[in-house]
Amino acid sequence: MDLMGFGFQKSNLFEHMPLFDEISYVGVSEEKVRRYKTVREDQACEFLTLSFIRQDEKILWEAVEDLLKRSTINAASSVHGIYTFDLLTVDIHRESKTFNHNELSAVIVNNAIKLSPEEVRMVKYSSVYALMRKTVSEDWGKVVFSSTMVVFKDKPEYLDILIKQLLRDFQLPHNPVVLLLHDLSQNPVFDEKNEIQQARLKKVIAGLIPNSIEFIPEVYIQDKNGARELLSGSRL
Repeated sequence: MDLMGFGFQKSNLFEHMPLFDEISYVGVSEEKVRRYKTVREDQACEFLTLSFIRQDEKILWEAVEDLLKRSTINAASSVHGIYTFDLLTVDIHRESKTFNHNELSAVIVNNAIKLSPEEVRMVKYSSVYALMRKTVSEDWGKVVFSSTMVVFKDKPEYLDILIKQLLRDFQLPHNPVVLLLHDLSQNPVFDEKNEIQQARLKKVIAGLIPNSIEFIPEVYIQDKNGARELLSGSRL
């Protein structure tokens, strides 16, 4: 599904990334890794991302998740059929202050009435981007919420575990690929002064190079401070 027409390039997921000409959604793995197909400067590029928040801040995510679920529950009483509401991304710090679940419920209902079984539409409200699918028609309504947020329970030194999770089912392709760890924590996990963390990250990134056939993956960590490409150390 092509996402460019919905302003997805301006979402908090892509805001610090290089500009793309095309962004299409492919799907999600069992490891909660979302896969996109993109085009940059006429070159096809795979884009894999994993969103996470640190354990001691999960209450922030849970508060926004509760508002989102409340919106889907409210919307269900005004629709007919069973729907899925798959959250792609949301700025949890922005929405914790300004979110109106009744407004999102209305947006969900307006999209639901336009869907036929197995059809998918993008739902956009404020910083919320989600894919809504109608699975079957019924006389009653149900909207099933889902997301792929990962709660990072380890110490910051072990941030490399998330990169390994991102890579677990990944086979290096013949096209360029971008791997993005998206940290939504208010206190980012990535720390240039954490020597153990940096050494472990460098070891994982170095391990990618011998296996790269044509293109070395671009591996980014993105948080409230921007994005860093781990191999070159450059900031975006």
